[in-house]
Parts: sequence; C-alpha cells; structure tokens
Amino acid sequence: MKVLIDIGHPAHVHFFKNLINNLKKNGHSVQLIARDKEVTQALLQAYGLEYIKRGELKKSMIQKALGIFSTDYTIYKIARKFRPDILLGVHNPYIAHVSKIIGKPSIIFTDTERVGVASWLTFPFADVIWTPSCFRDKINPKKHVTFNGYKELAYLHPNYFRPDPSVLERAGIAESEKFIIVRFILWAASHDTSLYGIKPGNEMDFIKSLEHFGRVVVTSERKLPEDIEQYRLRIPPEDLHSLLYFAQLYIGEGGTTATEAAVLGTPSIHIEATSEGVASGTYVGNYLELRDTYDLLHFYPDEKQALEKAAEILENPDSKENWRKKRDRLITDKIDVTTWMTNFIEHYALGS
Repeated sequence: MKVLIDIGHPAHVHFFKNLINNLKKNGHSVQLIARDKEVTQALLQAYGLEYIKRGELKKSMIQKALGIFSTDYTIYKIARKFRPDILLGVHNPYIAHVSKIIGKPSIIFTDTERVGVASWLTFPFADVIWTPSCFRDKINPKKHVTFNGYKELAYLHPNYFRPDPSVLERAGIAESEKFIIVRFILWAASHDTSLYGIKPGNEMDFIKSLEHFGRVVVTSERKLPEDIEQYRLRIPPEDLHSLLYFAQLYIGEGGTTATEAAVLGTPSIHIEATSEGVASGTYVGNYLELRDTYDLLHFYPDEKQALEKAAEILENPDSKENWRKKRDRLITDKIDVTTWMTNFIEHYALGS
C-alpha cells in the first residue's frame, strides 16, 4: 500500500510520525509533503523523515484563497508520480481535492470546530473524516469516524513518549528550578480569523505577573519585543514536549500546546477569545472534556482571568502531583491513537 501525507503544521509532524513508522514497519510506502511553516521541516529532519517541499505559509486570506489552486496542482503532480492508494491530511483541503481528481480515497483528521470556510473546502471532498469522540460540530455521518482520544495522544501517549530530563540542562534550567512556559502565536492560520489572545503591549506585564512564582520561559511563533526576547527558549523544537512535562505550568495562546501540556499532566491554561469576547474553548470539544471531565485544562478569554487561575494553581504546592494523578486517569480512559490509526488505514485499504 502507498500512503501520501501532506504536513501543513509542526503539530502534524508529531501526529503522523509514529503512524509513519508503523506503516513502514508493516511494509507500506509513505510519501510526505511538507509546507514550510515555523519548525515543520526542522522537526521532519530531526526525526529522519524524508519529504518534498511544497511552499511557504500564506499569511493573508487572499493569498490563502489564491494558493489553493497552486497547492492543489503541486500535490497533484506529486500524487500522479507516487500513485498513492490513500491520501491523509489534517483539515487539509488540498489532499481532499487531489484524492477526488486521481480517484483515490482520502482520510482527513480534524479536532477544530467552528472554522467554516476550511471545512466547506475540505469535508465535501473527503471520503473519511476522523475526529475525537468529543468533537461538537455536525459532520456527514456516512463519513464521520470518531475515536476515544485526542491527536496529542498519537505522540504523547506513554507507549511512545518518555520525557528526557537532559532537556533541562540544554534549556539552562536547573533540575530543582520551578519554571512556567508561556506561548505567543502568530494568529495567521485560517481558523484564527477574528480570534484574540493576550492584549498586544501587555506581554511584559503578563510575564512579570508570573515571575513571582518561578522562572518564565517563552516560546513564540511571532517576533517579540526586544525586552521579551531574553525569555525566549533556545532549544531544538523536538525538546519542547519534555520541557512541558517538567514545567509547573503552561499558559498562553497556543491551543495545541495547551492540550499537550494537559495530557502530559502539567497544569494548562489557554487564552483565546472570539470577536464577541467569549472564550473560544467554550466551543471546542477537547477543551471542554479536558476541563469538565478531567480538570486538566482551563481556558479564558483574557489574561486577567487566566492569571488569577495561574496564581491559584502555582500557590498550591500539590498542584503538579494532583495533575499527574488526573493525567493517569485520562490515560486509563483513552486509547492508543497511533495503533488505532494504523489498524484503521490497513483495514480500510483492504476494504474491510
């Protein structure tokens, strides 16, 4: 079997990497295509995964719209040469379009609700749409297949992930030092339209509020003011998950990072609001389940409420231990997502 996968975001590298290894181990051929977004290609290289480049991130909505046709054509040319049996992507319209053109099935994963245009461009052309079982949007039931897990468990499940303590030394953090990870994002993705995070200009005050409880380190998609650059993490991107595991708290604008911290058993706070001022997590199945069922993640529309919760968590000396216990319950409840994906694809290819 030949499988074509398009990688559009660093998180997709993590999501697919163990699946790719399983498929290759089972004798299948895998061709990767990758967009040059943030550290996507650096991660692929770090994991020894070969890929074909397909261009850079389009920043404006007009560029994104016009880029659909050129990206479809680029992937079509690669597919015509590779001749895949199945095409895979994450909320990926290009894979769905090309699959229809070449007459081969596509499997699309999504865990992002309320993204309108991206779904309209993708779902009608996809053959199968995978989502977590807690996903809240309506999808054609003939295509919709759910699983009891999150995409982050495809790479952070203990069957695949072991935290590396040596990352602390590489990050310049003492083993006994308490530290907090803050994330700022670029707000350039199509699903980030009309969403807001920490108020621009408040970044330094935000960091200073957290420094009362420990060292603050920053990871950011966007260029930061000079006075904040001193907080930026200087580690290889593949080290971030180990650092998240050892942190006292994650707080910031990155949604995937918030979920990653939660499933690693690190207290996690997500800051993001809609144009109406409502916390975006109100509409996201993953966040609601992680908050209401497991008490692993909290979300707020602004930094004021988020900092109040952060202080509550950081003032409790038992928070980290409590989060570990809650995370153990989560792992017991959820499936090994990579094994599930591998079995699904192999049986789907056989028509069973």
